[in-house]
Amino acid sequence: MFYTLLIYIFWIFIFITIYSVIGYGIVLYALVKLKEKFYPKAIISSIDTPKITVLIPCFNEATILAEKIENTYNVTYPKEKITVIVVADGSTDNSEKIVANYPNVQFLHEKRRAGKAAAINRAIQKVTTPITICTDANTLLNKDAFIELTERFSDKKTGCVCGEKRILKDADDLTSASEGMYWKYESKLKEWDASLSSVMGGAGELIAFRTALYPQIPENVILDDFYITMKILMSGYKVDYAPNAYALEDGSFNIKEEMKRKVRIAAGGFQLIFMLLPLLNIVKYKHISFQYISHRVLRWLIVPFALPMLFIINGLLCFKFGGIYTFAFAVQILLYSSAISVHFIRKYWTPYKVMMLPYYYAVMNYCAILGFIRFVVGNQSSVWEKSIRK
Repeated sequence: MFYTLLIYIFWIFIFITIYSVIGYGIVLYALVKLKEKFYPKAIISSIDTPKITVLIPCFNEATILAEKIENTYNVTYPKEKITVIVVADGSTDNSEKIVANYPNVQFLHEKRRAGKAAAINRAIQKVTTPITICTDANTLLNKDAFIELTERFSDKKTGCVCGEKRILKDADDLTSASEGMYWKYESKLKEWDASLSSVMGGAGELIAFRTALYPQIPENVILDDFYITMKILMSGYKVDYAPNAYALEDGSFNIKEEMKRKVRIAAGGFQLIFMLLPLLNIVKYKHISFQYISHRVLRWLIVPFALPMLFIINGLLCFKFGGIYTFAFAVQILLYSSAISVHFIRKYWTPYKVMMLPYYYAVMNYCAILGFIRFVVGNQSSVWEKSIRK
């Protein structure tokens, strides 16, 4: 009876893990193709460029703030229709002097540093345009970003549009290369999610939304971008995806900095899973719940804990039954050995990029477990220390 139970758990965990990594992508792609066959994709009609407000929340970003403002105006969008608001609450690096060189840019600052959510909540009260675009100070946008984002709002059912995050990397930079590969796959999933129904959470580097739909963010929320997009989705609007509107960001300085960032994201992910519990109601939200569970809940809540349990259970079944369980255990040992070896040798030898995939995947799930601990303990603040980037 004991081993029968272990066998069931083993195959359930195998299915969930493989499904979360590549299975959902395959299923999603197939569903999108079926939808396109029976319901051809509508051509987006061009609309008059609406007035937009670009919010740039930042903390001590004086070294790149001027470049960011220049980049914001250096776009193929009518300059007279762009309002820029920089929110630098808590900053102590003379950001105000940088912004003072741009008379058309509004600068908001208060000594209290309460986090990005509080900064956006305060800045949104100054917005008078129908469309708001949030973008991080440490990213640069492509010239057509605003055009690509705003034209999606020609569909009255669209309440939010997410841009794409792209990682700048050097040819021999394995940390950035791994992060970049992950975001390429994640971006493709977002594109397919949007094609089927809606994006399951946007990246704060670049998101646009109808100002009237903005949900006030609780100040303790860690992932403000995810909260905004999912709340708009739950209100009955579509969250679309514009892959040709992208924000370029440097990769993390090293794997330690990337882990710091991912632990915070994981803690925020667990926080929002419990804050957005109604989204698990598949009777009410139907395919939205299916996509949300497949893309987010399994990856954040189940897989990180399934992996170590899967290894232990596989070891017991291997010694009891052999056969396919021995093969599966050998594959796991090979993958974990590859990840561990990369961790120790990457300082002295440049491993093949294919070896970085199991390493990066293992790091992601390890960070998810650490993030869960932070969430349970409650010591992950919405105000956090920035990760060092290249």
